[in-house]
Amino acid sequence: MSEHKRVLIVGGVAGGASAAARGRRLSEEAEIVLFERGEHISFANCGLPYHIGEVIAKRESLLIQTPESMARRFNIDVRTRCEVVSIDPKAHTVVVRDLDGGGVENVEAYDKLILSPGAEPVAPPIPGADLPGVHTLRNIADMDAIKQAVDAGGPERAVVVGGGYIGLEMAEALTLRGVEVTLVELADQVFIAADAEMAAPLHQQLESHGVDLRLGVSVSSIAADGAGLKVGLSSDEFVECGLVIMAVGVRPETKLAREAGLAIGSTGGIAVDEHMQTSDPDIYAVGDAVEVTEFVGGGGALIPLAGPANRQGRIAADNIFGRPSVYRRTQGTAICKLFDLAIGMTGMSEKALAGAGMSYEKVYTHAASHAGYYPGAAPLSLKLLFDPETGRILGAQGVGADGVDKRIDVLAVAIRAGLTVEQLQDMELSYAPPFGSAKDPVNYAAFVACNVMAGDVKLCHSADMLAPGDGQVLLDVRTRGEVDGGTISGAMHIPVDDLRGRLGELPAGKEFLVFCAVGLRGYLACRILSQNGIACRNLTGGYKTFKAFSERGIG
Repeated sequence: MSEHKRVLIVGGVAGGASAAARGRRLSEEAEIVLFERGEHISFANCGLPYHIGEVIAKRESLLIQTPESMARRFNIDVRTRCEVVSIDPKAHTVVVRDLDGGGVENVEAYDKLILSPGAEPVAPPIPGADLPGVHTLRNIADMDAIKQAVDAGGPERAVVVGGGYIGLEMAEALTLRGVEVTLVELADQVFIAADAEMAAPLHQQLESHGVDLRLGVSVSSIAADGAGLKVGLSSDEFVECGLVIMAVGVRPETKLAREAGLAIGSTGGIAVDEHMQTSDPDIYAVGDAVEVTEFVGGGGALIPLAGPANRQGRIAADNIFGRPSVYRRTQGTAICKLFDLAIGMTGMSEKALAGAGMSYEKVYTHAASHAGYYPGAAPLSLKLLFDPETGRILGAQGVGADGVDKRIDVLAVAIRAGLTVEQLQDMELSYAPPFGSAKDPVNYAAFVACNVMAGDVKLCHSADMLAPGDGQVLLDVRTRGEVDGGTISGAMHIPVDDLRGRLGELPAGKEFLVFCAVGLRGYLACRILSQNGIACRNLTGGYKTFKAFSERGIG
């Protein structure tokens, strides 16, 4: 086909706008038309909560490209408030409805079509969910409506339904604006993409900032209550508020694709190949609406993130304009800020690995974000998941007040490169006291994993401490002062510095499940025990991880 293609793009924002701009850079001759049913074609949707919270002061800062600037710079025919309502793949046409022109419908022909409809908020069938004062947050108009309600001197209390990215960011934003927040989450943790014990610090962070956190609870009804709303919970309680934010998640918007007969993946997203091509060779799909292949495990996944959507838009345009380009799967690398903490992850979580039936081992470390003797160092907890046979890194999660992004990014690159934990320990990372440690937390996590791979120590995990076997004994090797502050029920106590001289006190023929505060002294104790012929295992992550694991009934 000649360069004089007519390319229609359905939807803007990350995927569609990136495809349009890339397409124009590759071809000055092509006719490129971008249809967007909203008013804005390219905006920073990840920044919406931060404008509501007034961290981002100027609304205009979120508008990356206006229709006018896109048309002027890239010679794109941008048509806002135009909704594509159907596709005829055989005729190579779409029907477009002009939302501001009385619903007039026009037929538009294409040579190639790119679908970037995004994801739509999940709308549970809750009575009253359509009442005034109940909002979702997907676009600029949604943001404006929520901010207007808060700016008007509005609600004393808001109920946020859902503890994912949007729910957490909205809980923070509203709290910063002086609104009391009740956060309702059906699961037993927030930020469900991460493993439960890694999300536990977020619960403490929410509560320390005054958020009324309700886990394991759902919303059963919403009713008008005078000038406000009354939210009924599955716990038979009611919360009176002036604002409800529905943030229970998103799902791919696939109506157009389904009705056009395009293949849909097992997860419910539009099926695409590595070139972002759908089951119709002249139709491509990108962004939150597509099913991607997860990088580590190779299964289908829905991972609605802006970075992948941008790359997918670029790759679709490359292939349309004769430049073979491949999308190399999605790792799910992500990070979320919640008040003073950040939680980040990359690769597969433990629950995803278990669900896929993949073999894995895990280690936890609790280091400082930079040299402890330099002011401002903050605790940084890392969870590293790896293949116990090959040492291949499968996933990582981190939580802390500083340095989470740096470590997760390093680990994301390590996973992308196929590194093992043995190679990870040799990573040479930047060090000066204000920025890191001579043994960076990333290296340190690799050292711990390599000790396991080398057979220097056997591990046990928090669940093992709650139900030790008949031949197992718990051994706390911390100081007396630490033990007095809390220990695991039934544990013996011998400080690690006294252990060599008190080996005779240990009951014979038992395996000892050893723990300290974060794992280091437990490892040292296990080296003493094992070299004296005493069976032992070290609790990875120590008592700190055990508390995070057990405090909310996680297990």
